[in-house]
Amino acid sequence: MGEQVRMTTTSLELPGGVTVRFMRTLRLPETGTHPLPPGLGTFPLRRVKDYPDRVPEPWREHGGVLLPVYQREAMWLSFSSPLPAALQVGVGKVCAVSGRPWSDRLSQDPQNYLVLPRQPWLDGINSGHGTIRQFVAVPLGLGATVEGQLSGEEVWGGIQLQVFALREEALERLRAARREREGRGVFGRGGPQALSAVPGAADGEPLDTRSVRTVRAVRAAPAMGLGAGGRMRQEVYRDPRPIGDWREEASGRVFVHLATAPQWREITGEPAPASPVDRAAYNAAGLPWFDYYDADGEDLAPTEPLAEVKPVGGWLGEDDAPWVAPGPHQVEQLGDDRGEVADGEW
Repeated sequence: MGEQVRMTTTSLELPGGVTVRFMRTLRLPETGTHPLPPGLGTFPLRRVKDYPDRVPEPWREHGGVLLPVYQREAMWLSFSSPLPAALQVGVGKVCAVSGRPWSDRLSQDPQNYLVLPRQPWLDGINSGHGTIRQFVAVPLGLGATVEGQLSGEEVWGGIQLQVFALREEALERLRAARREREGRGVFGRGGPQALSAVPGAADGEPLDTRSVRTVRAVRAAPAMGLGAGGRMRQEVYRDPRPIGDWREEASGRVFVHLATAPQWREITGEPAPASPVDRAAYNAAGLPWFDYYDADGEDLAPTEPLAEVKPVGGWLGEDDAPWVAPGPHQVEQLGDDRGEVADGEW
């Protein structure tokens, strides 16, 4: 499967220079719509293949990396890329953008990928209308994950990433447009994404009209998946390029396993990071939250499957911690060890 994915202790480097970091953050209340919470440091990463005698058998089959997470801990994914790239993000092999089952092909009807570098981060599943629902870790087996609610099973858990590069002819058009702009002394506001090709007809996979409300079967697994938490203001951008600009085959992919804190210690011999920061203490200290707006970006519409996903509080109970909203002065406006990671069977 394409080129090798590489890892440092805090980031994944996919082919084409795409870098993904997994950020710890504050968990939002499940009611209301909120600004972007801060990054509170990265989750540590370790390679599955370095612990062949300690990881569960399915993890050995899937390969990839593992990170430690607490029950109901929130996270967001941070992205960077020197060139345009299409990145698929799966949560238990359900697309976090479209809500459809995982596919090895890109689609624009509905769109099942993010466009980098325009998309700087993703904090949760796409709920449309300029919002997402926060990624929150929950154990497999309760039916609370996005995977459990939409597929009726909790088999995979974790996070799946797959990257596609532009075809050479599309890259050459981008480079030519950049040379022309630079020759005229015209400098846009945001790098290669401003040089996108004119949108064209999309050819994608057919819609999956399944609507599963209950978990039919659960395979026991000592692992975590991602459910939906509170809502925040964040756009998931529509791709302005025709689907034919992207290569048909992925250049790299990786499976990210979510270990519980005890599991992390048992596998790696290391303590898990301290439990997440209390949001009341964070707000009491007057620390910042964020807002981000890209006037040139077109937000994707909500998709029917993801609109049906319920927050994890229905399974784990309501959050008893009192919520104190950040003051307007706290919300800041934002502008626009290496080692190869082994891939396995998904």
